[in-house]
Parts: sequence; structure tokens; C-alpha cells
Amino acid sequence: MNLPNKLTIFRIILVPIMVIIPFLGLDTMYSNSVIPLTWIIVDVIFVIASVTDKLDGYIARSRNQVTTFGKFLDPIADKILVLSAMILLVESGRLPAWIPIIVIFREFIVSGYRLVVVENDGEVIAASIWGKLKTVTQMFALVLALVDMNAYGAFIKADLSGFTLILNVASTILMTISVVATIFSGFDYVKNGKDLLLKNR
Repeated sequence: MNLPNKLTIFRIILVPIMVIIPFLGLDTMYSNSVIPLTWIIVDVIFVIASVTDKLDGYIARSRNQVTTFGKFLDPIADKILVLSAMILLVESGRLPAWIPIIVIFREFIVSGYRLVVVENDGEVIAASIWGKLKTVTQMFALVLALVDMNAYGAFIKADLSGFTLILNVASTILMTISVVATIFSGFDYVKNGKDLLLKNR
């Protein structure tokens, strides 16, 4: 097994570790006046996992180590990481459930189109700017949201100030942009891939 695939598997292994951390009661032993230790650790794990996402792709392309196993597992690992982080935020009451629902809906559409592509001699649906914007803003939004102890959009109603205000505004704006990009990138898949769906109707 080559290095990129090992990094992908490592990323998947980090996810259950990230999910378990909030249930260990670390904040009863250590405390932080702004950000609880639990969520600092969760965020660090998420950042490490996100870095491996970029690193394994770069290594695979630069060393010509792209494999079928990697093509299959890498996008799955990305979805597991992102959705796990979002579900943790929903459970802690800091992210509305409709956001991961939109993400899941979009991923089902994209996965469906990829299956169609496989059955149509590997025709490729070109990635749009919305897809790239979605990936970047989603990762940065989650990095901030995991250490933002206030709910999505809390600055609109709550009396926040200083660092907590800046953090909440930044995470809310980035998360909103990522949701918009998620919707438009999903729409692009439908629009650009409709000919594949209708080809053998």
C-alpha cells in the first residue's frame, strides 16, 4: 500500500477518535475560559485530518501513485470527516440540522452522477468553481465552528463581543458561503450531467 492510501486510511481512523473526545469528560479535569479543552482537541484532530486530505492527493499526483483504491476511498474519507464534524456540532446545539442535510443531499446527487459516469465509458463531469469554493469554505468554516462555543448566527441576537464575536461572525459567514456553494455545485452536477442521464432513457 502506497503512502497516499495510508494517509487516507489514517484520516478515516482519526474520525472515530474525534467523535469520542467530547464524551471523555476532559473539561471536568481542565478548563479554558474561552474554548473548552475538548473542542480544542477535536479541532486539532480535524485540522490534521484535513491536512492529510490535501497531502495524500498531492503526493499521489506528484509521484504518479494514483490508484483505484485511492480514487474510491479518498472522497468517502472526506465525506465521513466533514459530516462527522457537522453532526458533532448539531448534537452540541451549535449548528442547525438543515446544513448537514443539504450537504448529505448534495453528496447523494454527486455520488449518483459518478455511478452514471462509470457506466458511460468514464465520461467526466467537469468540476465547477462552486465545487472548489464549497470545499475550501466548508473546511475553514468547520475549523472555526468547532471552537466557536456559540450557535450558528448567534451574533445576530446574542450580545457577543471581542474574540467570541469575531469567531462567531467568521464561522457563520464561511458556513453560509459553503452552504450556498454546496447548493450551486449540486445544481451544476445536475445541469452538466443531464445528457448522461437521458442518453439511455
